[in-house]
Amino acid sequence: MAEQTEAQHELATLVVECLNLEDVSAEQIDPDAPLFGGELGLDSIDALEIALAVSKRYGFQLRSDNPENRQIFASLRNLSSHVEQHRA
Repeated sequence: MAEQTEAQHELATLVVECLNLEDVSAEQIDPDAPLFGGELGLDSIDALEIALAVSKRYGFQLRSDNPENRQIFASLRNLSSHVEQHRA
């Protein structure tokens, strides 16, 4: 498993907290593993929860109609990179 950057760890912690993932710690989320359909078992409702938490924490909106969402939410690494580029 790849090592998480500080930004990735902060985001992983946010994901674990906002989704109440009881059996997963932030450290266990592989930055390169798929967020959806992978070990975490996340679904589209979880994506909405993550988007809401990200907008509250980082001050920008992840829009549901963004054609790049599949890429943005592909992995913790991708999501973290997107957040770093757009955070307020």
